[in-house]
Amino acid sequence: MALQEPNGDITTEPRALMRMLGGYCEPRLARSVLEIMLTVIPFATLWILLWASLGAGHWLGLLLVVPAAGFLVRMFMIMHDCSHRSFFRSKRVNDWVGRVIGVLTLTPYDLWRHTHARHHASSGNLDRPRVGGIDTLTVRDFQGLPRRQRLRYRLYRHPLVLFGLGPAYIFLLDNRLPLGFHRAGWMPWLSTMGTNAAIAAGVTAMMWLVGVGPFLLVHLPIMLLAASIGVWLFYVQHQFAETLWEHDNDWTFHEAALHGSSHYDLPGVLRWFTANIGVHHVHHLCNRIPFYRLPEVLRDHPEFRRVGRLTLRQSLAAVQLSLWDEEKRRLVSFDEAREVSPTEAGSSTDRVRRIDQPKALSGRQPAR
Repeated sequence: MALQEPNGDITTEPRALMRMLGGYCEPRLARSVLEIMLTVIPFATLWILLWASLGAGHWLGLLLVVPAAGFLVRMFMIMHDCSHRSFFRSKRVNDWVGRVIGVLTLTPYDLWRHTHARHHASSGNLDRPRVGGIDTLTVRDFQGLPRRQRLRYRLYRHPLVLFGLGPAYIFLLDNRLPLGFHRAGWMPWLSTMGTNAAIAAGVTAMMWLVGVGPFLLVHLPIMLLAASIGVWLFYVQHQFAETLWEHDNDWTFHEAALHGSSHYDLPGVLRWFTANIGVHHVHHLCNRIPFYRLPEVLRDHPEFRRVGRLTLRQSLAAVQLSLWDEEKRRLVSFDEAREVSPTEAGSSTDRVRRIDQPKALSGRQPAR
């Protein structure tokens, strides 16, 4: 089936896209079970080896932290597929597998599934809250802020915060309380408190088995590194120069999915550890495709390969991109934004998005 329009672009006609991608949505039970085994068993093995290495000097064992963190990231990606109900046919199996993995990744599954669904429904829309995403201001909005709030946004977008302090805060602290969801009923609290109780039981059992110090020496580095990798992946999937952002009147789901999400074309080993999450434009177009079937889409429809393609080297330049320039229709750095006069960027009396507490990095947004 032809996906390309006469001008060579991929069509964003919803029916054509969904008709084509729908054929890849069927999960395969044996493959799903195998993917879990290939992730959980090596992770557990590396964890035990790390613990055993403490007697020989922890620095030697730290070499195993990187692959262990990679498997934990992969575990999170399986939970991610479960949240889209794409990993198994059964909704119940998806949810319970997701909840168990959520305990291992310190993530309240049901709450995360709710915020992540909202991210998919509003990604690339300048007029909707950044629920489940990273807060991004336009040049106009940024220049219209008071100096104190501009400094706060700069701090929020600093790499040490985005990929260091931020991930640690999210997974160790922010995920422990569903603040900002008081209008969402009992679900956020039930999900979060249930996950917290299971985490407390698991951590207590492990500390009793191996000791408090050894547990922290092994698990904390793995968790912190995996959290930073996960936030980096989420960042680069939407924060790249030629991404797409639109105001509500011009925003469409399929256009935003195809051109507002990157194809992070990683080396084979990294693609495996990240569970093909780099094929993010296809995932946003149809989130019911299991991650292990995304390569089939690229194989059968190679036109998707070049859309939003970003290599590992190219992705490093995305770190400095912090503002959406509505005139240039691209993300720019703070230095580039200085070259835009307030008149070009828009009047400071225009609507300014309030960022007293940037919540989007954590996937949370106060109820409005």
